[in-house]
Amino acid sequence: MTTGGALRRRPAQRRSQERVERMLDECALLLDEVGYAALTTKEVARRAEVPIGTFYQFFTDKQSLVRALALRNLEAYLDRIASRLAAAPLSDWTDAVDLVVDEFVRMKRTTPGFGVVDFGEVLAAPGGPALPGTQRMLDEALENNVIVADRLRSLIVDRLGVAPGDGLSRAFVVAVEAADAVLKLAFRVHPDGDPDLIAECKRLVRRYLSDHLA
Repeated sequence: MTTGGALRRRPAQRRSQERVERMLDECALLLDEVGYAALTTKEVARRAEVPIGTFYQFFTDKQSLVRALALRNLEAYLDRIASRLAAAPLSDWTDAVDLVVDEFVRMKRTTPGFGVVDFGEVLAAPGGPALPGTQRMLDEALENNVIVADRLRSLIVDRLGVAPGDGLSRAFVVAVEAADAVLKLAFRVHPDGDPDLIAECKRLVRRYLSDHLA
């Protein structure tokens, strides 16, 4: 678990770690059931079977709980990508684009709560719009997509052996912003993500990044 930045204190004992994970699990389920607005710390604690006092030992409020969930989502997403990159050599850099989009779509379809909170932004519906004030849930100084772009760039650039640079960093931010917008549209059009729009998202990102990675 890598949610330390969102916690009041890190759980040191295994029992505490399990309690924190249960609270995050129940938070994710409740986001799907009732949405962010109706989410309460009391109900999360009740369903996780922990005293409300224990909840506040680790989280200040529901926003910090959701932030911890977003951080966990991001780490799970990056771990999935890293595992797939390690398991199957890339025949071309464009395969990495497809992999990144496919894993995001898969998590949107299968991961509890991910349709409401993926990497920090809180969505009123799976296709948006985002609630105001949730663009910097992962880091107070940087927008969520900047954090995601930087982590993806590090992962993919290391794998491809591409020389890093300011231009490439900026290109990944633009690519993530563009993909985010198109994928939001895909999930507005269809609850499982419109396949044609998902394909267009891949095509758009591949063509844009070709100037930087080809």
